Amino acid sequence: MKFPAFDLGQLEIRPLDDALGAEVLGLDLSQPLTPYELERIHQAHLDHHVLVFRDMRITPAQQVAFSRRFGPLQIHVLKDFQLAGQPEVLVVSNIKEGGKPIGLGDAGHFWHSDLSYKDKPSLGSMLHAQELPSEGGDTLFANQHTAYEALPQELKKLIAPLAAEHTYLAKYEELRERSPWRPKLTQVQLDEVQPVVHPVVRTHPETGRKALFVSEHFTTRVVGLPEDESRAVLDELFERSVRSEHVMRHQWAPHDMVFWDNRSVMHLAAGTPEHLRRKLYRTTIEGDTPF
Repeated sequence: MKFPAFDLGQLEIRPLDDALGAEVLGLDLSQPLTPYELERIHQAHLDHHVLVFRDMRITPAQQVAFSRRFGPLQIHVLKDFQLAGQPEVLVVSNIKEGGKPIGLGDAGHFWHSDLSYKDKPSLGSMLHAQELPSEGGDTLFANQHTAYEALPQELKKLIAPLAAEHTYLAKYEELRERSPWRPKLTQVQLDEVQPVVHPVVRTHPETGRKALFVSEHFTTRVVGLPEDESRAVLDELFERSVRSEHVMRHQWAPHDMVFWDNRSVMHLAAGTPEHLRRKLYRTTIEGDTPF
């Protein structure tokens, strides 16, 4: 299907896919944005959920400054992988230097919404490509609004009043077994990621649109249901939430920066061959308590 492009002076919003996503063209994020440009980006983010800014040759400080235009930033619990001198930036990379990883190498191994394990999960995340592999390294995004809307009515009715527990620790030891360099969490870090409870179906605070808000990475149980029933409900929602009709694949190009709405989508790293280098910088914007 072909989509219309919206030409807003030099700024162009070009939809990418049936499921979600749009390119943002004709914009230089190293320069100050006009209120009009910022509002158009904000609206496009709400409309398309995933924005791809092409050929963004910006510094980490400029990425942080742009991210802050949308809200306060959140700092990841694994502070080992902060960018030196820029703690708001999480290094996502499989590169090792001196035998040690320079970044979080298995970020996005499971479908998830960033920081859903916090009282105030992320509004959105920005990921800026620094070094890309010659193959692999794609990122998948799944539209949780259309996933919810496609559910059978009886399932919608069942989950409408339900809430679920989210915890950063859900898959942490499994990931440590896969990647022994993942650090054992200190008590201070454990205190920072205590389990939280959020509605299974959340309402977007800006658009009012409903979306599924559970993930295989961070959601452990449905509150108030017996374990077998909880598992059955979550397994069905996990399967339905990432069906192909709800998913877009982003194939990274040099200097791409992707800005996605964690209230609307989940994402997954499709994987990079171990012998190929990949490095990206991530910033994360604080959102609201889901309702």
